[in-house]
Amino acid sequence: MEEHGAASLLHDGFLLLGFALVFVLLFRRLGLGATLGYLVAGAVVGPEVLGLVGDAEQKIGIAELGIVLLLFIVGLELSPSRLWRLKRDIFGLGMLQVVACGLAVSAIIYAFTGFSVQASLALGLPLGLSSTAQVLPMLQSAGRLRTPFGERAFSVLLFQDLSIIPLITVIAAMSRNPADAAGPPGWLLVIYTIVAIAGLIAAGRFVIRPLFALIGRLGEREMFVVTALFTVISAAALMEYLGLSAALGAFIAGVMLADSPYRHELEADVEPFRSILLGLFFLSVGMLLDLGAIANRPFFVLAMAVALIATKTGVIFAIAMAFKMEWRRALALGLLLSQGGEFGFVLFAQAQDALLIEPEAASLFGAIVTLSMIATPFLMLATKRIRQVPDANLGTRDGPKADGAQALVVGYGRFGQSVAQMLMAGGVSVTLIDTDVEMIDVAEEFGAKVYFGDGTRLDMLRQAGAADAQLIAFCIDKDQVEPGLVKAVRDAFPDAAIFVRGFDRRSVIRLRNSPATYVMREVLESAVAMGRRALENLGLGEEEIDRAEDTFRQSDQERMRDQLASGDVRSSRERILTSPAERGTSGS
Repeated sequence: MEEHGAASLLHDGFLLLGFALVFVLLFRRLGLGATLGYLVAGAVVGPEVLGLVGDAEQKIGIAELGIVLLLFIVGLELSPSRLWRLKRDIFGLGMLQVVACGLAVSAIIYAFTGFSVQASLALGLPLGLSSTAQVLPMLQSAGRLRTPFGERAFSVLLFQDLSIIPLITVIAAMSRNPADAAGPPGWLLVIYTIVAIAGLIAAGRFVIRPLFALIGRLGEREMFVVTALFTVISAAALMEYLGLSAALGAFIAGVMLADSPYRHELEADVEPFRSILLGLFFLSVGMLLDLGAIANRPFFVLAMAVALIATKTGVIFAIAMAFKMEWRRALALGLLLSQGGEFGFVLFAQAQDALLIEPEAASLFGAIVTLSMIATPFLMLATKRIRQVPDANLGTRDGPKADGAQALVVGYGRFGQSVAQMLMAGGVSVTLIDTDVEMIDVAEEFGAKVYFGDGTRLDMLRQAGAADAQLIAFCIDKDQVEPGLVKAVRDAFPDAAIFVRGFDRRSVIRLRNSPATYVMREVLESAVAMGRRALENLGLGEEEIDRAEDTFRQSDQERMRDQLASGDVRSSRERILTSPAERGTSGS
């Protein structure tokens, strides 16, 4: 029997991971995100389509640990000082969103379905929540989580996660199940919450931190991972035991360790488990998708999914505008948070246990949540042009102007920022150009004026004053600067030196016949500087370190010279240093 169970587990794991791998890679390739890939893979492999894997309820129970771990990592990113800084968005924008969206969706359900007021609230209030598990990865993959827009979206999601407790209380208060009458009243749940949070904070300071310090001194890597998982699961289990949100417990555990020296190690240890379990959660949701319910009432499911998305988008857009967000950002926020969320499945199950809704209603609205989650990547993709600031209508973001600057820096990312500040430190006037609206807004917060525009266009460079500039520095990511562009810029502005950030050796080789004044591999000098520091730390003297640097540079330059001559990155492979050079030799 045990052998059969183990074989069944291996069989299910093989199929789930195999289908997930195929669909996630496909949907990532199409730019639609991993979440949609997991959902579709689960639907295909589940009982409604191929029927290869069953028992989705048990799997989703295990997979909910993925949500718990996600909230723990979110907490690790939120030091108490940052949490305090975001309080206005969390308890202002977030609270308005949850209340307004929940009541608006409840009113639509009541008006068009014939459900009772209690049932409409039990369905509509959970639908006011969005999918933290879907939105946060989307923000992270787009590099927008730490931007002002990302922090506002995160603040709303955080309040939604905190609101699980009052929503559970509301459903319990409306319960028609006699067994629930013996449960704790809402005011007692609030007291439980406060006491539990205080207890977790105290445990973190006086137990968990000293425990991590002890394990760190012992150097036991495996015990560090075990302790990290124990911390998360015990905090979540405590909250669940008290009838509260397990995810909230994990979040508090993360916040209490956010300022500790173990934060990055914890994040690295927990992240693989989070990724796997969160993927399994969405696979299970896809397996639970009741395609029969959709087939029986397709127009109702589709209409309710559209109504949910439209209502939440409109309400969030209006609230965001009231909070002085630019209309394109407000629209992006509304669309990004327009779907139902994973906690909807949890609250629907509780409403079903409370005899507020029938199992068929829970399945039907679970399908509506899933469809709304599937729609999000498509909506973001379809509205990308609308949400972006067009060249012809930049609003408060000015296009570049010819202001007599000596240098133009095209691209104000991490590389361009350092180049620009180095030039300014030398007393050189600089005009900054970039197309990343989010980055432009962030730079403005730090006092830097970055103009919106495509710096690879000759008319834009001319508008920015390239005809009078002494230097044009292309500091754009990856390999966006082609030899043809450099030649066109040289022909148009022959008096300006052209500096180009090369992504790697291949970039330098590709630009070898271009008229660029200088091409710099972006990580070369920082790697050399780190190597010098490492040798110094290992006890080498200054003379030996200088000799080592000369050896490397000579080898690297000779390789680069041969590669430029041949146009082949494989040239002079024998010059790569693959074993320690003898001390006191030139290494040539």
